Amino acid sequence: MKNTIRLANALPSIPTSAGGIARLACTRLRDARVDLAPIVSAAGMTIDDIEDRKRRIDARAQIKLLEHAARELQDDCFGFRLAQDFELGEIGLLYYVMASSEQLGDALQTGGRYCAINNEGVRLRASLERGFAVGFEYVNIDRSSDRHHAEFWLIALVRICRALTDGRLVPKQVKLKHYRRETPSDVRTHLGCDIEFAADVDEVLFPAQIGALAVVGADLHLNRMLLEYADEALSDRASRRTSVRSRVEDQIAQLLPHGKANAEAVARRLGMSRRTLARALSSEGLGFLNVLAAFRIALARRYLEEAELPISEVAWLLGYSEVSSFSHAFVRWTGITPRAYRSSNDARRSDDTKPQVPGTE
Repeated sequence: MKNTIRLANALPSIPTSAGGIARLACTRLRDARVDLAPIVSAAGMTIDDIEDRKRRIDARAQIKLLEHAARELQDDCFGFRLAQDFELGEIGLLYYVMASSEQLGDALQTGGRYCAINNEGVRLRASLERGFAVGFEYVNIDRSSDRHHAEFWLIALVRICRALTDGRLVPKQVKLKHYRRETPSDVRTHLGCDIEFAADVDEVLFPAQIGALAVVGADLHLNRMLLEYADEALSDRASRRTSVRSRVEDQIAQLLPHGKANAEAVARRLGMSRRTLARALSSEGLGFLNVLAAFRIALARRYLEEAELPISEVAWLLGYSEVSSFSHAFVRWTGITPRAYRSSNDARRSDDTKPQVPGTE
């Protein structure tokens, strides 16, 4: 049991995203007259998460939504195509900070600095070591479970580089970590080159001089103003990580296995009264029971994705003395059993990592 307690405490914080890609995917599903509810639920979200554009969502749930949407629409290139025609301005502050920079290299390095504003689960990077390389890495997210989200990012990065320089830049090389048998023809046409799949990095490589290209419409005065806003937004993201909610969630994770995750116990461990805790959470627009329920569901999904954890121990970590009680609760939350949820994740990982039979893509 000590090992599972250490695992519970060592689990990384759940990265959130602004949810823009998920909402684009849902718009595409609606256009195809697909019922959103079951797909959104299977990804671990609610319709309210999609409708409320100010609400941040679990970055991993966004990835799952794209995978489910691609299967529902029977579009094996869903991520690629979704990224080809959305309005870049929908990226928001992050895009306009880049678009007002002086040079393309500066723009992408700035994008890397403030990427967490849009998605805490993706780290953008730009380098001049081997030419002008623009890539991304996942943070606290299993990269092997993803394909369409990474492909969306790839196309979006190329589109941003082209839009900022007002030119059809053609990469020297494009790499993605996941497997595909070959580059889809329309994607090859869009990029101007093939993609190397099953690579060691997710990256677009341009000739070195591309990084020094001027950004069309650069406005250094505007850029300074937007950088101030971006600093404030990034600081706000960091402060939310040390918010009352995050501190409460830390205590809940430790108290759940002992069946003591109640407001009084959490308040005591935080050195405050139950009433003070209620006021502190209220100032963030929250109530203890809402935080407990949402975090318990998030933990359940996270634990079930740890293949070495028996479901009986997952139930214990969540404060259930009986596996059946946990199973009933999980079905109420998600519509499927814990075992079915784990199996669906295992199957998806297997499908995404094993070589595909030619002609089945």
